[in-house]
Amino acid sequence: MKVKIKKIDFDKVASLPPKKQVKPKKCRWYWRWLLNIISFPELAKVRFKSTKIGMEKLPKKQPCLILMNHCSSIDLQIAATIMGSRPVNIVCTIDSLLGKDWLMRQIGCIPTDKFVKEVQIVRDIYYALHTLKTSVVMFPEAGYSIDGKASLLPESVGKLIKLLKVPVVMITTFGAYTRDPLYSCLKITKGDVSAQVKYLLSQEDVEAKSVQELNQIVGKEFDFDYYNWQKENKVAVKSKNRAYGLNKVLYKCPNCLQEGNMHAEGTTLKCLDCGKEYQLTEYGELQALNGQTEYSHIPDWSAWEREQVKKELLDGSYKVDIPVKIGIIKNTKCLYMVGNGRLVHDLNGFELTGCDGKLHYIHTPLATHSIVADFFFYETEDMVCIGDKELLYFCYPEDQSIDIVYKMRLAHEELYKIKKGLN
Repeated sequence: MKVKIKKIDFDKVASLPPKKQVKPKKCRWYWRWLLNIISFPELAKVRFKSTKIGMEKLPKKQPCLILMNHCSSIDLQIAATIMGSRPVNIVCTIDSLLGKDWLMRQIGCIPTDKFVKEVQIVRDIYYALHTLKTSVVMFPEAGYSIDGKASLLPESVGKLIKLLKVPVVMITTFGAYTRDPLYSCLKITKGDVSAQVKYLLSQEDVEAKSVQELNQIVGKEFDFDYYNWQKENKVAVKSKNRAYGLNKVLYKCPNCLQEGNMHAEGTTLKCLDCGKEYQLTEYGELQALNGQTEYSHIPDWSAWEREQVKKELLDGSYKVDIPVKIGIIKNTKCLYMVGNGRLVHDLNGFELTGCDGKLHYIHTPLATHSIVADFFFYETEDMVCIGDKELLYFCYPEDQSIDIVYKMRLAHEELYKIKKGLN
């Protein structure tokens, strides 16, 4: 899905009035009906089915907080179908509303700036639950799983649950990531998709448990590994392009340690520096075609990259300094492309400059627990997004042949943990 993009001078964007605060709307029955009708063909293709655990404990008219893992572009359809008979609002990113604000609000979307600290989203969720009496679907990872495992969860999840004082339901999908991993750039493969809907916490549980206990319970639910699931359940991906884009995640060669020069095509991943080559099997495992297989499990390779980034941070050698194209979200009309600049990321955080000296933004290591790193963003290019409640900056590396955005995300997360004393 593409979004509306407009080229404009930075000064004009900066002078635009900020986006208006609009209270969440209750999704009316006819919108829920239409959303289910629209979702049916896509879910029919994947033979979607769901299983329920303990959901009989939740009264039909009881609003609840629905937590869901985020794996693919059909997550919204899955949530809408599962909760079809129950009015819901869905927390989504502000970019989802670009060019279609009215429609997205009518179907119950509550927009928020991803990885930006703000209290308004908490107020909106509380309003939906306690005033509109609707349930709220929330993706606490705030982004797609990149390597088949859960993304870093914010420490505030437990606090939010405690504040909302409603039952909590968990939706976990299976097969959605395998069919459409983020790195594939929408080269979707065939495969079945299912979901488990679990009554996780009663209102009494929420009131009785501490924030730490709630975080532990939620963290356990988000402890998944889709490559292990694929292998254990013998889910074969027979596509001849199943490795396409894998270099965006596995950007560093474990054989020669060079970065940004991996190439994935068809069913193979190859280092263009040393020539080491790997085959991605139908069951999601990597096998070296020449020499030893360092990491057969993709999340293990990704975890090794994280450790390598952490070492660079600890020894002070980490730094990224690249030219970028800059997009800005100021309202929900469109993504404003304001020109070119430079993005520097080091131990002090991010520094973005550009637009002939008019733009200068600092994003400190403790500003957010993570950042947006997306591949083929809205069918365009790889990018990272930083910003605050005033402006969001979408930074597209000018050299798209070097895979760098995932490394910047790993580095920011590890730097955050170092600064917080969590490492």
